[in-house]
Amino acid sequence: MSDEETKTLDRPAADRAAVAIPHETAQPTWLGPVLIVGIVLAALNLRPAITSLGALFEETRTGLGMSGTVAGLITSVPALCFAVFGVTAPRLSRRFGPVAVVCAGMAAVAAGLLIRPFADGAAGFLAASALSLAGIALTNVLLPVIVKRYFPDRVGTMTGLYSMALAAGTSLAAAATVPLTDALGGSWRTGLLMWASLAVVAVLLWLPIARAARRADRAAAAAAGSGASAAVRADAGPRVARSRTAWALACYFGLQATGAYITMGWLPQIFRDAGVSASTAGVLLAVTMVMGVPLAFVIPGLAGRMRNQGAIAVTLGVFGLTGYLGLYFAPAAGAWAWALLLGVSNCAFPLVITMIGLRAKSPAGVVKLSAFAQSTGYLISIPGPLVIGTLYQHSGGWDLPLALMAGLLVPQIALGVLAGRDRTIEDECGVRD
Repeated sequence: MSDEETKTLDRPAADRAAVAIPHETAQPTWLGPVLIVGIVLAALNLRPAITSLGALFEETRTGLGMSGTVAGLITSVPALCFAVFGVTAPRLSRRFGPVAVVCAGMAAVAAGLLIRPFADGAAGFLAASALSLAGIALTNVLLPVIVKRYFPDRVGTMTGLYSMALAAGTSLAAAATVPLTDALGGSWRTGLLMWASLAVVAVLLWLPIARAARRADRAAAAAAGSGASAAVRADAGPRVARSRTAWALACYFGLQATGAYITMGWLPQIFRDAGVSASTAGVLLAVTMVMGVPLAFVIPGLAGRMRNQGAIAVTLGVFGLTGYLGLYFAPAAGAWAWALLLGVSNCAFPLVITMIGLRAKSPAGVVKLSAFAQSTGYLISIPGPLVIGTLYQHSGGWDLPLALMAGLLVPQIALGVLAGRDRTIEDECGVRD
């Protein structure tokens, strides 16, 4: 074995993957910088469709005459759509390319956000919301693929950048929707409609990116000749369901999503039941969410430089356990501390997104792993908030729900350690480079 081969094997999985994936030679020089802006804009649009509705949910429900059952259905639709539509991302990516699918996803987000404020009933509103959520699901899965393909040597940094943008979009929509709605006349329809403008801007930027990427792919295929199609078929990717690492990532994704949805849905009520005012409880939730903005950039960069990311998963889990114990014993007295600790714990999302990019060698492997981990994970997360609500209603307090929330962090930590090991799904499935 040569010295160069030895050095390559000594590198972390992320670096080995970068060596294995050659840079495209037919791309225009402007594509890289513009693509970075496009990734940030896409990430900013991945949550306002959800959190803006949460901020105006009571007004929307009243305005459309929704029953309690329909309102409950709408709150569970995001995770379901992410799971169902995310499964289609690999096939669409192979057929049209990941950049084109993300562009179409942004168009679906914009169209849904433009249509739903004009819905006359709950059915139309739900259909328009599902259109936006379908676009978000596709983009959720394919952004890690685009990062792996176009920035193979900066997976951690780029993942941190779009994770930070995603967290910023989430917090911005949650915090600004009500004030902006009041400033624009107080109509919930106007408050929801205004977020379509951000999606439209993203579409306008992704259109030239998609055209340039398509031309570059065609030029590269023409230059490679008949060998290109064979290479594409050979690079169909591993069967991820055979990989223990893929299952660990999927279950870790599901448990962290469960914790995040529970926090977003129930944390203010926990504080209010402890005697904290409604306004302060809302600010505490905002603090929890805002913590994800800086940490979403720091954690992926740190994870990308490490061979094994299990230590980060353990650290985030310990923060969460401490926060839940604090809520159990002194919810009001230490409210600000518990909000901060849970905000740190919720940063398991950028960690698992980074690990998806690190645990596969090829773009084909990343798209399959991303679709599998996210779709399976979101399915796992669906019952969590409903179970917590049922326990709260029947037990008459938060002791039992908090015990369950803390208990779920134990398997989450264990799965994070398994998913963080320095190995790839191709190695586990016996796929050669």
